[in-house]
Amino acid sequence: MSGWGSWLKSDSGAGAAGGAPPSASGSNFHAITDTVSQDSLFGPLEASDLEWTCAGGFTTETQTWYSVLEDGSFATSQIIHSAVGLWYPQVQMTFKYFNPATGKKIWKSVNVTKFTPQNDKRSSKAAEFSVNFSTTDAGDDKYTITANLDADLQVSWAFTRPASVQGWKLGAGPKGGFSYFGSNLGSPEGYVIHRFWPVAESEGHIISKGAAIDAKGRGMFVHAIQGMRPNLVAAKWNFANFQAQDAKLGRVSGVMMEFTTTPDYGSATEAQQRQSLTVNIGSIVADGKLVSVTAATRTAGAADSEPSRNSNSYVKHLDKTLDQDTGYQAPQAIEYHWQGPLLNQATGKGEAAHQVDAKLKVDLGPPFPSSETHGLVDKVDVLAEIPYMVRKLVNVVAGTKPYIYQTLNEAELVVSLPEQWAGEGKGEETKVKGTLFEEHTFISG
Repeated sequence: MSGWGSWLKSDSGAGAAGGAPPSASGSNFHAITDTVSQDSLFGPLEASDLEWTCAGGFTTETQTWYSVLEDGSFATSQIIHSAVGLWYPQVQMTFKYFNPATGKKIWKSVNVTKFTPQNDKRSSKAAEFSVNFSTTDAGDDKYTITANLDADLQVSWAFTRPASVQGWKLGAGPKGGFSYFGSNLGSPEGYVIHRFWPVAESEGHIISKGAAIDAKGRGMFVHAIQGMRPNLVAAKWNFANFQAQDAKLGRVSGVMMEFTTTPDYGSATEAQQRQSLTVNIGSIVADGKLVSVTAATRTAGAADSEPSRNSNSYVKHLDKTLDQDTGYQAPQAIEYHWQGPLLNQATGKGEAAHQVDAKLKVDLGPPFPSSETHGLVDKVDVLAEIPYMVRKLVNVVAGTKPYIYQTLNEAELVVSLPEQWAGEGKGEETKVKGTLFEEHTFISG
């Protein structure tokens, strides 16, 4: 869900068959949000966390860079490595640009050739592009992306994560971040993992039809892997990427990733009926520092008034109505809530007694007709965009019709920092104006 085809992200460990049919009873999903304690949510990224795995089986691995440019436009680059059973992996690079003021849109998806991770495994190269990972003398990590995607489209831009803003996964160590599918943790049927740079400043240029677009902006990066047949991983995804520069709180970001399992995977009730689960992870950056990592689990279908487990972080779809384009009940507004322990900058531990709270609500308007949707960047028919062999596989799965809604809107993040926070805004509520790029994805209802 972190971009094109990201609902497909898979990695090995899924089993050669792409995930055997789950048992008819018993809990068979192990959410990372139920595994890691609230004081240990922050998992520092190690070099290996950003390495390409290029695993086989039924695997989709993505690296995605997002930026809101200084003029208010939006741009994103993504690399997708898709393995489908015994077929040779397919690799795509996609690029999207949208200027809400002019309506200008650029979209390109290229099946690349000769894709190879480089010696550090964090850099990669293909005939059509190169991505170079480096670390500056100041300790900032940087991706430099150069791509020739068409005669009319060249991209040359870089994303830098300041050393002061840590990247993160949920929980430390080699198992940090992993949610597992299947009853047997020793031999899982699949898994999901996300690793984030919650802040990444972009610079460079996008050359479209000979005209240069300044790519300076505020963004983020995510490396994600899923490990199972795409139709078994999730029924729904939500993704929020809020970025801002505030007079009081400085560099601010709110990132959230949420997925809901299919009915095949989840927890079991006393009557051994399976309940789908919603996994919600996120982070808040304020004053140019990671102040909280958040994590919560929720039973799918729980009443809105019922709090999530572990923390009350959530995504709520409001005022849902039928979208005649897709057949889904789509929201006319979305509410996001982050709640998590203040991160101790010295120890990396969360202080559960001192909570960071943030909330945001975005008004989207009606989903149909598309011209009435506020800030609509795209309504993506995923089956039209993913590689052919993946599409062929998914097409035989009854009831799978994935759509990604993407919007870009000005928004207000209300951040509450505890008294124990050492910087500006402690002990008070601060309203931060910025830009929200969000995706809400429906896969199978």
